[in-house]
Amino acid sequence: MECWPIRLEYGGYLALVELSVHTAAMKVFRMSLIVLCFLSLIARSASADAPLSDPAATKLVEEAIEYWREKTSQTVASMTIHRPEWERSMKMKSWTKGLDLSLIKFIGPPKDAGSASLKIANEMWSYSPKINRVIKIPSSMMAQSWMGSDFSYNDLARDNDIIEHYHHQFLPEETHEGRKVFVVLAIPKEDAPVVWGKEIVKVRDDKVLLEHLFFDQEMKLVKAFKTISIADFGGKIFPKTMRMTNVEKEDEWTEITHHSITFGIELPENLFTISYLKNPRLQ
Repeated sequence: MECWPIRLEYGGYLALVELSVHTAAMKVFRMSLIVLCFLSLIARSASADAPLSDPAATKLVEEAIEYWREKTSQTVASMTIHRPEWERSMKMKSWTKGLDLSLIKFIGPPKDAGSASLKIANEMWSYSPKINRVIKIPSSMMAQSWMGSDFSYNDLARDNDIIEHYHHQFLPEETHEGRKVFVVLAIPKEDAPVVWGKEIVKVRDDKVLLEHLFFDQEMKLVKAFKTISIADFGGKIFPKTMRMTNVEKEDEWTEITHHSITFGIELPENLFTISYLKNPRLQ
């Protein structure tokens, strides 16, 4: 048997009590206390290090994405893929409904006409008229290039991930053409199913998205999405030309230029389906 002094305090009085316990039991009890203290320190450290979201920053990101997509839209645009040795352009038409539904149909040049991509929530399908086949893009391929561009399938399919899976904090404001620009740092939540170490979004005070920066797990800037020019589309101020750049290869970029955009239009109920994805008359 071994005596073990324990301090007890009650009603402001302090007493020292000796408890007799078996040596083996005492060792187990001591080890339990050590483990509990260690776990408590870890929990406190994790809580202190965990980034806290600023509700105003989160709301700003939500509003910017809603402004970008609106309830519905129809767009005619061109996409130019630039490489040091070559450059090619394609023309496309797209339809969107909310954040979960989009359909992109390429209408030129002839060798690309008919190719299409369908997004439903976080899933994507691709159609190639050359082989007359629809392919569902597996999760293992979502990070790959879309149509040979600097955009990935993830860029198209997971545009609302930054709302669901990130904490948001404001960084110092900037200015653009005399207007205030809000800068938001987005840090992934614990166990978030995302590939980026952090993202930075810059939104003008009229909700126009100016820049979206992507950093890897080592916090190194990997690629940048920037608005090159802004125009008025039916009374709505919106990016006209946007560029996605591979930061490590500045001579490689992809630009999308909007030629016409119509917001808030009625769209067929069955537009965002596999059958419409393959429909050659949908131009």
